Amino acid sequence: MSIKVTVQPSQHCFNVEEGETVLDAALRQGLAFPYGCRNGKCGSCKGRLLAGTVRYAQGQPSGLSDADRDAGFALFCQALPECDLSVEQREIGQSKEIPVKTLPCRIATIDHLNHDVVRLRIKIPSTERLQFFAGQYIDFLLKDGRRRSFSIANAPHDDETIELHVRHVDGGRFTTEVFESMHEKDILRIEGPLGSFYLREESERPIILMAGGTGFAPVKGMIEHALAMNLQRPIHLYWGARALEDLYQDELAQSWSHEHEHIKYTPVLSAPKPEDNWQGQTGFVHEVICADYADLSNVEVYASGPPAMVYAGRDAFADNGLDLDNYFSDAFEFAND
Repeated sequence: MSIKVTVQPSQHCFNVEEGETVLDAALRQGLAFPYGCRNGKCGSCKGRLLAGTVRYAQGQPSGLSDADRDAGFALFCQALPECDLSVEQREIGQSKEIPVKTLPCRIATIDHLNHDVVRLRIKIPSTERLQFFAGQYIDFLLKDGRRRSFSIANAPHDDETIELHVRHVDGGRFTTEVFESMHEKDILRIEGPLGSFYLREESERPIILMAGGTGFAPVKGMIEHALAMNLQRPIHLYWGARALEDLYQDELAQSWSHEHEHIKYTPVLSAPKPEDNWQGQTGFVHEVICADYADLSNVEVYASGPPAMVYAGRDAFADNGLDLDNYFSDAFEFAND
């Protein structure tokens, strides 16, 4: 039987399942509780118990002093509730409230998603966790001083590893290394989370997501986060690519629209191949959106992908009534050096 937790001062409520920590349950249901290591040592997740009791499976965590415990504090990354709780905890509302960290990481898995995109899953040390908002990105810090930025493709509650989608760029040194010489267990350094491209959860506006190529990665994280927090705002995902083979997780996007009534998915191909037998939308993805939505005055648009797409969308959507305060974008160039 699940246990109910009420958060002060926000009055948010969530349920904790048997054997689940307060923090894990909060993150699973979309509440942005602060945290750091998630192993009871750093104390970043400390909050006050206003009513109810908790226990710790491994004994009192080292990050919780006796004085803190006696004052009514608990470490929510380790706390297992014994009854319904009322807790006092700060909830993170803006990306600037999340600390940017520089961390080593290990390549956990490398999977080819199509002919020119791989999925990297990277793992940071077990004593750390990288807290982030859905849609943000990390930088790889390379030995020669270069940086390479990649959007985080998983949702914040699912942070055992960090998922990245890397497209091979002709002549690109780093992406060539990823495709030709990088192996599982290789060690790299990252900095993050970075960026102000993340889902604005406090809004009630319908959401349009416009992705181009691997710009699908951050919007994937946004949708998975929205589903985890049971966000019921209408979501319409448009994913633009050249040919059918470039929609490297088309089946996943299709499954969201099939399984959830409030999610729509429209793939758009700019240059479908004859063998694609394509019957769907063609052309530029921002033009398809404008054709579908003559009035964008009451929506939020999140755009991620090549700068030409992002900037063309901004201008076209403004002509269709979009308040540019409700246009959030992540435009990225592919580096060849």
